[in-house]
Amino acid sequence: MLSGAQPTADSYHLGNYFGAFKQWVALQDEFEAFYFVPDLHAVTVEYDPALLRERTYVAAAQFLAAGVDPDRSALFVQSHVPEHAQLAWVLGGITGFGEASRMTQFKDKSVKGGQDLSSVGLFTYPILMAADILLYQADKVPVGEDQRQHVELTRNLAQRFNHRFGETFTVPEPHIVKATAKIYDLQDPTSKMSGSNQSHAGVVDLTDTPKQVAKKLRSAVTDSGTEIAFDPVAKPGISNLLSIYSALTGDPVETVVAEFEGRQYGHLKVALGDLLAEFVGAFGDRTRELLDDRGELDRILAQGATQAREVAATTLDLVYERSGFVRGIRP
Repeated sequence: MLSGAQPTADSYHLGNYFGAFKQWVALQDEFEAFYFVPDLHAVTVEYDPALLRERTYVAAAQFLAAGVDPDRSALFVQSHVPEHAQLAWVLGGITGFGEASRMTQFKDKSVKGGQDLSSVGLFTYPILMAADILLYQADKVPVGEDQRQHVELTRNLAQRFNHRFGETFTVPEPHIVKATAKIYDLQDPTSKMSGSNQSHAGVVDLTDTPKQVAKKLRSAVTDSGTEIAFDPVAKPGISNLLSIYSALTGDPVETVVAEFEGRQYGHLKVALGDLLAEFVGAFGDRTRELLDDRGELDRILAQGATQAREVAATTLDLVYERSGFVRGIRP
């Protein structure tokens, strides 16, 4: 099982934690897990090298703070395993131009930024993602619904290569976690919480201070009326706050609604603010503790890269042999 999250922000946010990281921790008990920081994906758009380096460390520290255990899972940086880029090139040779151009994420980003300014790397991004998955013969890929198309491309490429050159790749299945709490933006509760939102006022970062959390909760959008009820259509704002409260406590939403029966929106905001401040405060402390020891972080990432390369190199050797490449001495 393999998953990762791009280091494109100074911190991951609450939506990342409940949408991915919490599931990653649980999946360590079921699968041989590989978790990575996709820094190669991060260079498909304009970026600052120093910022990328720092954010890569922050990403690794936050994976660990969330509960990824390097003794049970391989945690590594994508660029530390060159087989990712090598396999992506081979897969690019069996991917149709039209097939790649239909990927919705590229179409969305190129429309926003202009196609002439979009990089070839952004266009071939899904092929590198397919290589990420297929290198580790992953059975399951935990993804959100918005990434399902990428897993379908991965499946198509695996089946195509297997058909042309012989059984080589495991054909993976998307692992959509149905029970995951959906966390929406505090300022726009009809849009999911995202670090790419123009305004960051509705995003709770995992390194926010208690003061920042309190400010964001105070200004969180609610709804008309005064009844605290869970109704995502009629009351998206208050429903989002209830979902976050439920996710933090582990109590069903119905229990949370009963707890606040007869009380005002302000009471829910204050109680949720206390919970959130405690959660992100502890998470931020653990992240900073990890970042203070870069030597230990480097050791963990090197250990993970060694584990990953043992699997990745075996897959790539088989791919090269099946592809007809002359096998010479490889580093």
